[in-house]
Amino acid sequence: MDTAYVTLSRQSGLMNEMRLVANNIANANTTGYRAQGLVFSEFVQDIPGNPSLSMSRAEARNTSQQQGLLTETGGQFDFAIEGDGFFMVETESGNRLTRAGAFSPSAEGDLVTMDGHRVLDVNGAPVFIPPDAASIDVGSDGTLSIEGQPLGQIGVYRVADPSTLVREGSTHFRAEDEIEPVESPVVVHRFLEGSNVNAVHQVTRLVEIQRAYELGQSFLETEDERVRGALKALMR
Repeated sequence: MDTAYVTLSRQSGLMNEMRLVANNIANANTTGYRAQGLVFSEFVQDIPGNPSLSMSRAEARNTSQQQGLLTETGGQFDFAIEGDGFFMVETESGNRLTRAGAFSPSAEGDLVTMDGHRVLDVNGAPVFIPPDAASIDVGSDGTLSIEGQPLGQIGVYRVADPSTLVREGSTHFRAEDEIEPVESPVVVHRFLEGSNVNAVHQVTRLVEIQRAYELGQSFLETEDERVRGALKALMR
């Protein structure tokens, strides 16, 4: 039965990873998406009077911070960050970080995300775009201007330890560590950053997980038949 417990813990971890990889594949074309990975660790269960059980645990997730491909869109309010940092947006749950830079002006003149969340500047205030602005110029540091007159600077922020970021939805992160502005941000105008998911690698990994899961399932079925046979023999 010890072997069955170990296999069951492995099956649970594989199922969690399967869901995660499938989600990565589904978001392979999502602007600003960051691929997730699963961290497997050993869990030792003490059993009085018997040898301890060593089982795998797969609960901790990590997020790849690798740069996604920057693609030119020509969009007047499309922005991408090259290198370190995140845009900050104002949501109903508080300020959140994101790499998805597909923005547009709202009816009130605020620069907002596709979900209507206001984009914040270097001081944490909403970025305002005059309704009559026919065209804007954008500096490499995210400074917005019209005909040489500065409007403000899109904020680019970083956290000291990216591993502390908590994912919310596909492209938003909650920072549990201290947030600070990036000293020399590089904001690219009329570009968007694509997902950093390597679709080929993820599909290959999904096939590997499915095969491993099927192998474990086959073992459990065989073990179940063995135990049933032993019980029937004892009851005779």
